[in-house]
Amino acid sequence: MSQDTLSATFSALADPTRRAILARLSKGETSVTELAQPFKMSLPGISKHLKVLERAGLISRGRDAQWRPCQLQAGPLKDAAAWIGNYQKFWEERLDRLDDYLKDLQQKDQKVGRKKAT
Repeated sequence: MSQDTLSATFSALADPTRRAILARLSKGETSVTELAQPFKMSLPGISKHLKVLERAGLISRGRDAQWRPCQLQAGPLKDAAAWIGNYQKFWEERLDRLDDYLKDLQQKDQKVGRKKAT
């Protein structure tokens, strides 16, 4: 069963370790060993996370003699951001309606307050 790209991206992003790896790679390519340093995890454990990120198309891994550089591939992140962005209009409209409703309530409260004062 093959996953679509967006599902693979969100699945990869679901793990905090993988998000931290992507954050580190956003600063430039680095080796697997350097990526593993901040984590209390074995190199094989980090490699499993890297495989998930690679399958999702979020990173690429190369080979230069003994150095195994990893590099961020941000295209799938852009697609995920665009998908999420589609809902921005929805939430802005909902918040605008809520704001209008609260203003109406405040105006009614002010009118009722004036009538009681007289």
